[in-house]
Amino acid sequence: MKKILPLMLVVMLTACGKSEPTDTVGSLAANPVRLKALREQCKTGRAKLGDELCNRVAEATNRRFFGNGNTPYTPPKNPPKF
Repeated sequence: MKKILPLMLVVMLTACGKSEPTDTVGSLAANPVRLKALREQCKTGRAKLGDELCNRVAEATNRRFFGNGNTPYTPPKNPPKF
């Protein structure tokens, strides 16, 4: 019994360790160098990286290109004359 308790404690602490950082769409959009590197990797080896990561890379690229989508439409004050 005395040997099992420390062993269980070690196993529990190992399981609660730090997980790998995941690349979210927001973090990729904020880091253009990492985004560019992952885009190249997705072009050459999508099967190696996986569809999920490559889809996040594509979404981050769209966010960087289109912005946040809150650009208001401002029509001109004088309508064009045809």
